[in-house]
Amino acid sequence: MQAPRTIAIWCLILPGAVANGIFRQTVLLPALGTAAAFVLSGLMLAGWILVLATATVRWMGIHTSRGALGAGVIWLALTLGFEFGFGALVQGKSVPELLQAYAFHDGNIWPLVLLTTLLAPLLALQIRGAARG
Repeated sequence: MQAPRTIAIWCLILPGAVANGIFRQTVLLPALGTAAAFVLSGLMLAGWILVLATATVRWMGIHTSRGALGAGVIWLALTLGFEFGFGALVQGKSVPELLQAYAFHDGNIWPLVLLTTLLAPLLALQIRGAARG
């Protein structure tokens, strides 16, 4: 796994996640209501992450299960760092407010999106060909 390439791909996940959130707030919520909008938005974001991982797993230099999990850990750490950093420093949210996103309520499946973020490189490696080690 090449860490700079892994980070570069996460930099493509981020704008997709932001666009997904804007789409959820402006289109899905008014059209579908809270629960359905959050479920559909979460599935769309998880799908984006999986598609991106599958398209780029080889380019990232991932050839083993260990490398794939390493990439997933990097993506998860960057995601959590961004979420908590942006939420606290830019939005002025408290830790309890930020932690509300981790509860399965009103259709929120954010913890499953985070699990997808962690496992996407491994799943992509398995999709693209047999994982080694």
